[in-house]
Amino acid sequence: MGASVPVSGPKEAGRGSALVSGPGSLRGALMVAGTTSDAGKSVLVAGLCRWLARQGVRVAPFKAQNMSLNSFVTLDGAEIGRAQAMQARAAGIEPEAAMNPVLLKPGSDRTSQVVLMGKPFAEAGAMDYGDLTPRLLPVVLEALADLRSRFDVVICEGAGSPAEINLRHRDITNLGLARPAGLPVLVVGDIDRGGVFAALHGTLALLDAEDQKHISGFVINKFRGDPALLDSGLSLIQEITGRPVLGVLPYLTGLWLDVEDSLDLEKDRGPMRAPLGSDVIRVAVPRLPRLSNVTDIDALAAEPGVVVRLVHHGAEIAGSDLVLLPGTRATVNDLAWLRSTGLADAIVAHAASGLPVLGVCGGHQMLGRVVSDDVESREGSVPGLGLLPTRTDFGVRKVLARPRGEALGQPVDGYEIHHGVVTLDPEAPASELGGVEEFLDGWRSGSVWGTTWHGALENDAFRRAFLTEVAGMAGRDGFVVAPDTSFSALREARLDSLADMVADHLDVAAVEKLIAGGVPAGLPFVPPGRP
Repeated sequence: MGASVPVSGPKEAGRGSALVSGPGSLRGALMVAGTTSDAGKSVLVAGLCRWLARQGVRVAPFKAQNMSLNSFVTLDGAEIGRAQAMQARAAGIEPEAAMNPVLLKPGSDRTSQVVLMGKPFAEAGAMDYGDLTPRLLPVVLEALADLRSRFDVVICEGAGSPAEINLRHRDITNLGLARPAGLPVLVVGDIDRGGVFAALHGTLALLDAEDQKHISGFVINKFRGDPALLDSGLSLIQEITGRPVLGVLPYLTGLWLDVEDSLDLEKDRGPMRAPLGSDVIRVAVPRLPRLSNVTDIDALAAEPGVVVRLVHHGAEIAGSDLVLLPGTRATVNDLAWLRSTGLADAIVAHAASGLPVLGVCGGHQMLGRVVSDDVESREGSVPGLGLLPTRTDFGVRKVLARPRGEALGQPVDGYEIHHGVVTLDPEAPASELGGVEEFLDGWRSGSVWGTTWHGALENDAFRRAFLTEVAGMAGRDGFVVAPDTSFSALREARLDSLADMVADHLDVAAVEKLIAGGVPAGLPFVPPGRP
């Protein structure tokens, strides 16, 4: 646990502002909360982790409770939020369960699977989850204390908003954590949404006096333009609240890797990288209601000449070269959605014309002849798309693994997170069974691939081989596969850009003081306080 992985240095000599306190002397913890979901908490935590790691500080990320369908499997087989895995990478360490002790994976609008210290713990509804939190808080506090004993600094991320007054009594990740752990809290506001000063003031003013004592400063995120325009507002918000604004962070484009929140999924992934040949490859990804690990498409979107779109209706498949059917937390329910939107028929027609289809995890399960589910949906047996001669049987045990293998002549590693087990269907016609071959613990038949492995496309050589096959099947003779795209290097460069942003636009000396000194004394109460 806590093993180091390489961390690249700053892009410019001297950039990154050396620690005021000096390497090795900084110890403590800090929480980053937000006025809303998607305010920029995950990004700022990652930036702080990378900036501190550059200075020689052993730093770890922490998020007590995360609600996300984008998850990751650690080396010892624990499931945590994908954002915390990304933040661990920013810190230059291996992800571990203690970094995200509670993970909620929604299966419907009202229920979620509760993953505790990396393993399935319970299924809980929105109302009865509150009954679990008294049992979860001691685990959360123990995990944080464990990290603090092994690392110099722990940067904690809140969830949603600390001003959700209807949920304060069961909060274990915002002030419900900051108070027992003695954490100073920075509140991030998204100026791109408008009303940022009202959001900062209102967040503070809705907290009771003891909670307010922990709110130590503000950060404004996603600003476009000349920061001097904000000067009077920054002074006024400090005068009104007694808390300084410690930074105005610019709006950065292209930071879509390892998204955590569903609000991020529809965002533009930036312009396509210019193709190397005369053709492009167009990838259609059904935007399933319970889509999970959408990060599987990120490596494709990073390739020159590859256009990736999330689609919602069958007609949008037209003109696509590849359909990538992604993972889902609700295979049977999302399969019904595919049929209701016309996407199921469009995918079947796409495959029938000899064009490629790739199913990943839940998408792989949908490609078979039948899905038997008495665990997640409890719908029993339902027909699949019939594109592979397979069947899926859901079991109570969740498979969490980090497999390695080979496909298309290239080494591949990935990670598995699933209850459904895919096997060849003995009732499938012999003609179908005779034409199938193994593919990454899954199956391939003609132009249709299915695998239980997430992350396979992050392997550069395999991705190039796969795109070469896709181009051939789609008749894109003018498509040229880039010989040197490194997805890992691209991710590292984006993490470095976050550290550069912290160094250039955050008062890092003030942040260090909060980390080392804890909650400042004498912060004023701002009425009216929590009702």
